Amino acid sequence: MNILVTGAAGFIGSHVCEALLPHHHVIGIDSLIGPTPKAMKQKTIETLNTYDRFTWIEGDLLSLPLDDIVQQADVIYHFAGMPGVRTSWGTSFDLYTTNNILATQRLLEACKQHRPKQFIYTSTSSVYGETNGRVHENTPPTPLSPYGMTKLAGEHLCRIYESAFHVPITILRYFTVYGPRQRPDMAFHRFIWQMLFDEPITIFGDGTQTRDFTYISDCVNGTLAVLGNEKAIGETFNIGGKERASVNDVIAMLEALIGKQAKKQYVNQAIGEPKHTWADISKAENMLAYAPNVPLREGLRHEVEYIRSLYGRS
Repeated sequence: MNILVTGAAGFIGSHVCEALLPHHHVIGIDSLIGPTPKAMKQKTIETLNTYDRFTWIEGDLLSLPLDDIVQQADVIYHFAGMPGVRTSWGTSFDLYTTNNILATQRLLEACKQHRPKQFIYTSTSSVYGETNGRVHENTPPTPLSPYGMTKLAGEHLCRIYESAFHVPITILRYFTVYGPRQRPDMAFHRFIWQMLFDEPITIFGDGTQTRDFTYISDCVNGTLAVLGNEKAIGETFNIGGKERASVNDVIAMLEALIGKQAKKQYVNQAIGEPKHTWADISKAENMLAYAPNVPLREGLRHEVEYIRSLYGRS
């Protein structure tokens, strides 16, 4: 099977490529933009290029010949986009509309002409906004940030092309994914780096905010569970983790794993970020046999080991 993966050099996209390559031919596209340093993405691509089944295309979805590319693909995983809640305000918004909305629309236009067997759009828990308790896929989305709004716009585009042109859509909403190759701007990567280099940890708000943390291997398992699954077509799924915790809880775990006290620096809560997230994953459990199994402490240990090796801190 030929599988097109956009955002192939990114955190989740690269892990999904690695999981697909033993069994499928993967065409990976990435423009190498965003908060992850270009050198880190290039190193990831070097690893993927060691697979005979991997075809690499560097470029922008707005300028690449997508008709020619899409007609080669049986399935499309669309990870490409501009991430980040805090950076989506102000003049940066143009990057989000361009990369999260316009690029998605152009890819869907190509799918209209050369309809794949599946088009899997990766979205985010940020579309839900502020909620109480577990959120089900039927919870009305009310994003709090421009980032969340653009990802929700991508979802709506998918549904329009599904309805008008029968593009076989599946939507995955990820809840705070972490682990090796996590973006440097994300909290766990930043916390671990700051602790290893004896820098103050910047905590937005009072640290009591909670997240449903999803380890990368669990995320990948949920992502692959929709591949070739006819029941998944037309559906939206939450992909969440094994346990929730507060930011303060996470820092305490990192202190124990790293063996030093964090220098905590609390600042104002970031605008556009919900106080709590909590995924109801019962739909994914029932329809995809999704079963996250990596405890938070174990996942953090793997990420600490990765970041130690990345920055040469033993």
